[in-house]
Amino acid sequence: MDISNEKLYEIAEGARANAYAPFSGFCVGAALLTDDGEVYTGVNIENSSYGATICAERVAFVKAISEGKRGFRKIAVSAGAEESIPCGICRQFMYEFSPEIEVITKAAGELKVRPLTELLPEAFVLDK
Repeated sequence: MDISNEKLYEIAEGARANAYAPFSGFCVGAALLTDDGEVYTGVNIENSSYGATICAERVAFVKAISEGKRGFRKIAVSAGAEESIPCGICRQFMYEFSPEIEVITKAAGELKVRPLTELLPEAFVLDK
């Protein structure tokens, strides 16, 4: 089953309501589509020790990976800002599991869909 980019972005927007961002007030939601059609959501979760904060994209991936998923098609990211693309850590994290994943964001009211390789053209990779 495939989910439209619009629907996946709507799911990410809905997830954003569960974000925990008492320090920045910057709430982010993510919706990750697996190869078998399941959707995992994530939100950013801040912490008093800023280094312990985790981004929405990684939360979605961690939930999916912990349930045995390894194949991913696309991820939508919503932060209510003009356009919010995944940070560098999230890009590298996603690349580990899905270098060809499509990243869906919204800018000027329009969805933008880009391959992760466009957002992270020279990822760090170790031989497995």
